[in-house]
Amino acid sequence: MKRVFLGIFLAGAVSAAFAQKSEVSEAKKAWSISQFVLQNQSGPLNKKLESLKTGLAHTDKAIADEKSKVMPDAWSYRALFASSVAILDSTSTANADANLKIAQEAVAEAKKLDTKGAEKDNIALAETNIINAIRNGGVIAYNKKDYKAAYEKFMAATVINPTDTSMYLNAGIAARFIEDYPNMITQFKKVISMNSPQSKDLYSEIINTTLSMQKDTTAGLALIKEASAKFPDNTDWIKTETQIYIDRGDAAKSEQMLIALAAKEPENPNYQVLLGNIYFAQALKLQDVRNKIDAKKVKEFNEVTTKMNGLLDKSLPFYKKALAVDANNRGALDTLKTIYAFRNDTKNYDEIKKRIDALPKQ
Repeated sequence: MKRVFLGIFLAGAVSAAFAQKSEVSEAKKAWSISQFVLQNQSGPLNKKLESLKTGLAHTDKAIADEKSKVMPDAWSYRALFASSVAILDSTSTANADANLKIAQEAVAEAKKLDTKGAEKDNIALAETNIINAIRNGGVIAYNKKDYKAAYEKFMAATVINPTDTSMYLNAGIAARFIEDYPNMITQFKKVISMNSPQSKDLYSEIINTTLSMQKDTTAGLALIKEASAKFPDNTDWIKTETQIYIDRGDAAKSEQMLIALAAKEPENPNYQVLLGNIYFAQALKLQDVRNKIDAKKVKEFNEVTTKMNGLLDKSLPFYKKALAVDANNRGALDTLKTIYAFRNDTKNYDEIKKRIDALPKQ
């Protein structure tokens, strides 16, 4: 009886193992069928998902058995099915995420069991599916204006592929929409550190956000210096830097900085314009003050006007010098036009206006 019992037990064990191995075989067949179904781009989504779920069900049974759960192909095909569902299912974020988790766990198990590398291609394909599913999930969330979820997806993608600049960029954009400026800046800086061709524009956005949204001029100045070292031709940043010093009441610092730059590049008209702007900007501030003075306070009004004209006098040589280098410098021409209009200097106003009118239309 013992031998019969043992024989029956062995038969049962072999039968069970064969049954579960057949589940792996069925999963492979289902994968081949699903590939055919997926090739039909115009086919209904539910048919494609149904085909994949059928195959995934076979792997459910295979990994539930003690004998076949140690087969690497049971897990590699499970990863293929689940990751494909995660990519395709654009109708249910919850279902896509659930399958994404299944795929990630299956890949980890397949790698552990595939000591001979027989499933390396399937594992690699599943990993590609996983990263694409995460990216797709981020785009879907973004298009639904769920920017927090989009940010999390894009960041998850960077964990898998730390060199994907587009995901850091997308994460930064998503963070901007939820006004998470620290993370926006962090991700944009990451893109810059990877020498993205968009670095110049990203620096501008980071600087603007730091100054206008975070109100941090100290950090803003540090960023301007960093950005200017990489892109020294960007005069907008220099203009912003000088304005910060002016706003701080340190016009001398602005002038000192620009004089040094102008000395290095005497043929650069932009530095001359910026030097003129130091005094012109102060004059504009005084104009705001003057506009608020009571009309009866004539003496006070005249005193402010005198100060304004003094500042404008200081600005004029710089604008004229800029035009001596570049006769068509629009910044210098436009500001001179404003100054001459303020002073009712018709002769010079008309001359400058003619020069502006003669410029090529932008």
